[in-house]
Amino acid sequence: MYRHLGHLLIGLLFFLAMTANAAEFDHTQWDILLAKYVRVQEDGKKTSVNYGGIAEEKAALTGYLKQLTRVTHDRFDQWPKAEQLAFLINAYNARTVELILTKYPDLKSIKDLGSLFRSPWKKKFFSLLGEKRSLDDLEHGMIRGAGRYNDPRIHFALNCASLGCPALKNQAYRGDILEEQLEEATILFLSDRSRNRLNDNILEISSLFKWYRQDFESGWRGAKRLPQLAKLKLKHLLTGGSPFPSSIITGT
Repeated sequence: MYRHLGHLLIGLLFFLAMTANAAEFDHTQWDILLAKYVRVQEDGKKTSVNYGGIAEEKAALTGYLKQLTRVTHDRFDQWPKAEQLAFLINAYNARTVELILTKYPDLKSIKDLGSLFRSPWKKKFFSLLGEKRSLDDLEHGMIRGAGRYNDPRIHFALNCASLGCPALKNQAYRGDILEEQLEEATILFLSDRSRNRLNDNILEISSLFKWYRQDFESGWRGAKRLPQLAKLKLKHLLTGGSPFPSSIITGT
């Protein structure tokens, strides 16, 4: 009898350990920093980052980054896709802030952190899921190249700390509300008239659509060409009874 109970207890402990290992990741530390040091402007279309404030709480950022590093590939693979994608987006944005802080305030641009032969996005300066990574590895390999997610809206969520990139959101991305967060990020980016505008029946859109045209024409929600994608989201660019634009220009 005792032997039987012992086996049951061991089984229960093993089950609890597996459940804990598969538990969704807690992004609270990152969320607190974002809420405190990312200032929303123009109703969310733009944000400004108080890097000095984050630098004063470097221990909190470092603690969060250590938590990211501890996640194993096995644990990651047990999460739902939305949880995985939220984790990767947060990792990218947090590591970008970390990279900026390595030279802050003695830099004018993130590009100052690169060299003649290597951009800052190609520096392998952190570990994730057991491997040394760069920001390019994270974006182009793990997010875009994984074949798991195929959602072009990630380009409105990843903040590369450069002028052409979307605003850094003032809250962490979460798997349980990721759909709503990505949709909001998309609407805010498209609604930014400094990036996208209708000019004499010509739709002028951000260079982001040129850089990642392949992603935006990959069939997401049936859109296999840029004009089809534009029609899906055009309501955020057109006002009143404006007709569909005669042409689309990227690179604004």
